[in-house]
Amino acid sequence: MSYGASTADQYRQCGVYAGRIVKGEKPAVLPVMQPTKFEMVINLRTAKALGVKVPLTLQVAADEVIE
Repeated sequence: MSYGASTADQYRQCGVYAGRIVKGEKPAVLPVMQPTKFEMVINLRTAKALGVKVPLTLQVAADEVIE
């Protein structure tokens, strides 16, 4: 199981930064952006191999469940 920032969202933010730099803004004055979207992914196959039971409520709350 992992919980962290969305990779796709980080790439989008990177594109926004690149666009602002291309339009003439100086990189030194751009604000530091923090992730705004987080994802929880559960790998049930690995959990089963380790003998860990993942509650159904946690599986429902996950953004992605790998079986």
